[in-house]
Amino acid sequence: MTVVNVWGSLSPVARSAFPAPPEPHDEWPLTGGTAWVYYSPLNRRQLVRPVILADGFSLGASDLGELWAGLEENGRYRFVSELHAAGRDVIVLGYDDRTASIMDNADTAIECIRKAISERVGNARLAVGGFSMGGMVTRYALAKMQRDRNLPDPETAIYLSYDTPHRGAWLPISMQAFAHFLKDNWGANHPIFGQFSDLINSSAARQMARWHIGKIGDEVDQAAERITFLKQLEALGGWPKGMRKIGVANGVATGAGNGIDPARTATSGRGELMEATLRTQALGDQVVATLHKADESPLEVHVDGLPDIDGAAGGLFPENPMLPGNPGSFGMAAMLMGLLGSETDLQVNSSCFIPTVSAVAAGDISDRDTLYSPIISGDSELDAFACASNNEGHTTMTEELGAWLVNEITSHT
Repeated sequence: MTVVNVWGSLSPVARSAFPAPPEPHDEWPLTGGTAWVYYSPLNRRQLVRPVILADGFSLGASDLGELWAGLEENGRYRFVSELHAAGRDVIVLGYDDRTASIMDNADTAIECIRKAISERVGNARLAVGGFSMGGMVTRYALAKMQRDRNLPDPETAIYLSYDTPHRGAWLPISMQAFAHFLKDNWGANHPIFGQFSDLINSSAARQMARWHIGKIGDEVDQAAERITFLKQLEALGGWPKGMRKIGVANGVATGAGNGIDPARTATSGRGELMEATLRTQALGDQVVATLHKADESPLEVHVDGLPDIDGAAGGLFPENPMLPGNPGSFGMAAMLMGLLGSETDLQVNSSCFIPTVSAVAAGDISDRDTLYSPIISGDSELDAFACASNNEGHTTMTEELGAWLVNEITSHT
């Protein structure tokens, strides 16, 4: 079985532990995806005030039941129910391949938006957005609809994003190197040891990650796919125009970090097949990982010029409560070391995944001072935003953030 989707989603075994979602009132097959429609009880099975919520990045196809559960059953706030109570119809959008290019999945989002407009009763303007990468997908889709003369106007009043990497996502370089090390040495015979590397090298991951290595020894920088994506987004105007742009962050606005110290051994393992040590990111020249296969010389992974971002304010790499130890980013590495028979020492489980300044489009995440400074409203490219009171798991649905979004949506659509 697939043990875990390493970017935070549940394994098939874990998913079965949650109650099944209600049957959607309607299902829309789309090119490259599927949408489930849940009508508000106030609207008598008619699409009157649509809210489209797009899935984020993960392995394989979207599991719309899992996404729905995250909004209703697994979180601390019943987001769908609150939107329904306010007369809003909820459309949950997923993709056939969550690792595909943001531009490709944006075409699926465009089809969903057009379907919502054609099915809508009345002329209420839409609210459209998504979670994590889903916010980038819908941002691109809305901007493309406005600039492409062959596409209709999106008729949207609000664009919304939930802990979306507007300025890029962070996955520790030590983790990336470890993933490639596993694939290079054991991926051929054990597919799970290649899965993490393949995910990191997927189109969407390359587009989202602010720093990326495709293999051990690569220069640490933006991938070519990210540079191309950003140029294409800028050619579309960067953002959709004429609508209210809002977003929330699962990190704090104060600049207070999450307590993870730089240059610390996060996890290590030792066994007959391998030894490995992964360290948290620090300023300056640093060996972030030492990787040693039995009977071979150890590999040292050097990084220079990056901020100490593991401990920055922001949404944490989501921990998986259905796996032993609730593994986060470094916890996932420890789990994989254990599968190779190594004795492991996990000292740091998770790390910053989406810095707050990225989620609210308020600064460059490569600037250490920006990462650890308070954010004020004038810093953001969004018209309004809300940040969590504590640095918490990426895309965690809370009453604090969910209620703020519901109020924004109901006040402006």
